[in-house]
Amino acid sequence: MRSAELDVIYTRRSVRSYKPQTLDESTIRELLDAAVQAPTAVHAEPWVFLVIQDAGTLKRCSDRGKASWAKQADQHRDLHGVGEATARNHFAHQLANPDFSLFYDAGTLIVICGKAMGPFVVADCWLAAENLMLAANAMGLGTCCIGSAIPALNAPETRAELGIPADVTAVAPIIVGVPNGDAAPVGRRPPEILYWK
Repeated sequence: MRSAELDVIYTRRSVRSYKPQTLDESTIRELLDAAVQAPTAVHAEPWVFLVIQDAGTLKRCSDRGKASWAKQADQHRDLHGVGEATARNHFAHQLANPDFSLFYDAGTLIVICGKAMGPFVVADCWLAAENLMLAANAMGLGTCCIGSAIPALNAPETRAELGIPADVTAVAPIIVGVPNGDAAPVGRRPPEILYWK
């Protein structure tokens, strides 16, 4: 039997439908404060954050992300398993739709970036991302990782628009907002244990 304290982990979902609300500054700061409580190798805290709420900027980043991902579609053909061809085709169809937002019309995109990339920086940033997503779930908010936006966020035109310094790399884009309804539960396979002695 699972303890109530673990519910925030077991009820977290990837939310892909949001109400048209923008999060306030205090909520975002609370999420960022939770993110930086994550474990970090040699206490480096190698993260910096982008908070994008401007609708025009979100649309430009989405459009760049869709174009970038569409160009790389063949490289990612195996992203979904054989039985998930429908999901792959659905995503390809969405990318071709000019009205589709890669950020699912969420009002806030938080991008966790790594400073001066080293061997543990990407892992540290994703640990911070998980903290942020769990904190958001505890606050009744929805989140979704948008990995397909990473190449576009690191593209020269986006870096210039957002003022991203040369030694900073976008690692973990997370949309955050008020869910438009409940996200359906998703089953998980039991842990596959390779070795236990």
